[in-house]
Amino acid sequence: MIWYEEDVKQLEIKRTKLDYVPRVIFYGSSSIRLWNTLDADFDDMQPVNLGFGGSTLAACVWFFERIMHSYNPESIVVYAGDNDLGDGRNPEEVFIFFKQLTVEVERLFGNIPCYYISLKPSLARWPIVEKYRYTNSLIENEIIHRHKNWQFINIFNQMIDASGKPIREYYDKDGLHLSSAGYALWKNAVLQRMPQSIKLA
Repeated sequence: MIWYEEDVKQLEIKRTKLDYVPRVIFYGSSSIRLWNTLDADFDDMQPVNLGFGGSTLAACVWFFERIMHSYNPESIVVYAGDNDLGDGRNPEEVFIFFKQLTVEVERLFGNIPCYYISLKPSLARWPIVEKYRYTNSLIENEIIHRHKNWQFINIFNQMIDASGKPIREYYDKDGLHLSSAGYALWKNAVLQRMPQSIKLA
């Protein structure tokens, strides 16, 4: 995990420089980190972006307590697991990492509302799309049956066309990261699932 050290240190520095108390934490990989409009998209929620580039769900678990130190959020939004599969891990491993993450969240923050954004159907990793589908199904079923404070936000189905292929306009040139249109879709998907109490408090 040493290769994430510099990014994690930057998040620790960021915490000391915040001039507001974040109500909603966005946590995960570069799809979160590169969400440049996040502050404006969720302005009423006083969000903080705690994404770190290239991170896996395993890394999100490993660094959770360190990154979350001194935060007291009302809710958390997570996107991670994409890079685990890209690195060759199997869906069952990613599922175990997700379960570990739920334990860490509950240990630090109790049963606050949490939102897991499903793995996206990226063009760059289309050859392993079935692993993505299976991982999403494992995590969604876990949330439905065992984690009442979590919600599964299915953006996978919203990002494919009628033929079942990824919609190109939602992706950057690399076919992996999101375009502005992709982030607009994610914004709407998250806002649709968040209760008014979080949006307007």
